[in-house]
Amino acid sequence: MSAVPRPPAAEGAPGSPGAGLRAALHRWAGEEAFAAGVFEGTRWRDGALRLVAPVGRAPYDDPFGHGCLDWEFGRWTSPWTRLPFAAADVIPSWTAQAPDGARLEVRLQIRDGAGAAWGWYVLAQWCSGDAVVHRATVPGQSDGGGRVEADTFLAGALGVSAYRICVVLARRPGAAAEPALTRVHAAASLAPHNGPVPYGGPVPHDPPLPHDPPARPGAPAPVGRPGGAWGNVLDVPGRSQGVHTGHCPQWDGGGEAWAGPACTAMLVEYFGRGPAPGDLAWLDPEDPAPQVDFAARQVYDYGYKGCGNWAFNVAYAARFGLDGMVLRLSSLTDVERFVAAGLPVATPLAVRSGELPIGGAGTPGAYSYDTAGNILVVRGFTIAGDVVVNDPLSASDAATYRVYPRAAFERVWLTGGAAGAAYVLHPPGHPLPPDVPGEAPRW
Repeated sequence: MSAVPRPPAAEGAPGSPGAGLRAALHRWAGEEAFAAGVFEGTRWRDGALRLVAPVGRAPYDDPFGHGCLDWEFGRWTSPWTRLPFAAADVIPSWTAQAPDGARLEVRLQIRDGAGAAWGWYVLAQWCSGDAVVHRATVPGQSDGGGRVEADTFLAGALGVSAYRICVVLARRPGAAAEPALTRVHAAASLAPHNGPVPYGGPVPHDPPLPHDPPARPGAPAPVGRPGGAWGNVLDVPGRSQGVHTGHCPQWDGGGEAWAGPACTAMLVEYFGRGPAPGDLAWLDPEDPAPQVDFAARQVYDYGYKGCGNWAFNVAYAARFGLDGMVLRLSSLTDVERFVAAGLPVATPLAVRSGELPIGGAGTPGAYSYDTAGNILVVRGFTIAGDVVVNDPLSASDAATYRVYPRAAFERVWLTGGAAGAAYVLHPPGHPLPPDVPGEAPRW
């Protein structure tokens, strides 16, 4: 993949982990927030945005096997949201229900740094299941404003100065299924990165993405200041993707590529949620952790041909009553804030051999794998501030527990293809960390 030209990176304080990285998130959650947008055949009712009076009817031709079906629909469009910087990317995410016979279409329109409008871009054709229509992103969307890469809009040379989001709520005429939307988020960043990371290894139809060069030998690594979670390790169950190798190969080649579903299953389990036994009846009863296979099927992106779509992993958790959002964070200090609030954080990494030693800063052991894309769960920090993770790229559930030196982990996470990307799940009402005074909201 060739890199889209970027606006100049913002400057941070010398040596600060966030140098060159700025991030902001806007959320629409609750009746008052949605009231700022435009309703077309939709209304906030019973705690969600619902389709109440369809404004149109149109066919949607599912290219992945369900054929061309008619759908009736309504829309909600957010107001224009101005950014405090010219963003290099925007990643929408949402909390919704769209059972079989219902569907959401998530669209994005942007204004570039010169004020010109571009789009609408389709970021998702999404549904909770796959019996009536397949959830998918739409490849091949590119113009002067930028391009869509799976779950991420990558800006053109002038960046994104403002954006708005349109969510189309659709259902099959006469179907009992009803779409319901409770939250929409959009994370924007200005960061030196190379685009989205194909989690769990290269996607079959894409070559591995390039990495930023490693730090100069002897150069000091930026280290985020303490964020209140040193010595705090959350009790997150470990789930290995390796024990699922060969399972359900129709969804991203099987377990060896299931870093995203394994991490999402960990987060869901951490909150005591997950699929019921009846949901798992189609799986092998000898499966050691069938909830991972179930998650892989429910997050699989038929357009991207992978299970690493951040927004789809977040949206999956809504079936268990959880909210979630895709974020851009500025340093491990931000991650600590979430851990201190009792919230583990899923973080992607692209790692070259020799970049990330296993073990704390005082006791480094072997080096981690070389992978074009992985995702893991940060569950806490040692008393010395090193990073405690559950890494699904492991041979067993027990082996997922690892400790990485703080400086090395932060450098790889912030300067590689991930550029501070993360996603978080939480029960409604669970307090999020307070916003950082004087900075744009990042969650």
